[in-house]
Amino acid sequence: MSNPPVPDPICVRVNDAARMIGVGRTKLYALIAAGEIDMVRLGKATRITTASLHELIKRRSAA
Repeated sequence: MSNPPVPDPICVRVNDAARMIGVGRTKLYALIAAGEIDMVRLGKATRITTASLHELIKRRSAA
C-alpha cells in the first residue's frame, strides 16, 4: 500500500520563501511592505503564500 501524495504547501516560512525566489530575508520583507507578496500571521509565526510568490515571478517575467 502506498502513501497518498503530499500536497503542495499553500504557505511557507520566510526563509523558505526567500530561498524559493532567490532573495534574502531583507528583500523579501521589502516586497511584503510594498504589497507585492502576501503574508499570513499565524500566532507569532509569519508565513508567505506560495500563490503570491508565483504571481510575483509571473508579473516580473512579463515586464
